Amino acid sequence: MKQFLTFLAALLITGIATAQHGNTPAGFINIGIKGGLNYYNISNDNNLKYDNKLGYHIGLLGHIHINQSFAVQPEIVFSTQGAKYKVDNVTTNYNLSYINVPVLFQYMFDNGLRLQAGPQAGLLLAAKSKNGSTTIDNKENLKPLDLALSIGAGYIFPPSGLGIDLRYNLGLNNINDVGEVKSTNRGLQLGLFYIFGHTGSR
Repeated sequence: MKQFLTFLAALLITGIATAQHGNTPAGFINIGIKGGLNYYNISNDNNLKYDNKLGYHIGLLGHIHINQSFAVQPEIVFSTQGAKYKVDNVTTNYNLSYINVPVLFQYMFDNGLRLQAGPQAGLLLAAKSKNGSTTIDNKENLKPLDLALSIGAGYIFPPSGLGIDLRYNLGLNNINDVGEVKSTNRGLQLGLFYIFGHTGSR
């Protein structure tokens, strides 16, 4: 986590320096920061139901204009995910931590609204189940890579560079590395972002 925050700080300094150019011609990269809430669950193919779990995400984005209406937005985000389940009135928190790298393709309206969709790859950092004071490390039982489809919308308040983002991430591959049960991550993300050097309404 410390290495990730150091990486964020380095990219943030680069983004502030880059933002001094002001304009955003095609192919130019604007750097931004983002963060917000997660509302995640794990879906199982054996009808075992979990409860949703709150988490958070924080990271960096690059906003690349292709033309006036289309853009590509790669991101690198630290994300806490997982689920909760209850057995005999005892709740266990299943805590997953990922570094997610979505690459979103955006259609930008001239009023600040953006529609977006694209693939996401997630690298598993930690997986622990916690029940009271008991914590069990489950990382060896899960696959290191999680693939997902991300779809959603955003709005940037012109021309401030400040925006809001809502998306749904649908896991595509089985995250279990042992056993016969197929499990996939899925969840909502609501966050705020700020793009340095943003001008205009797109």
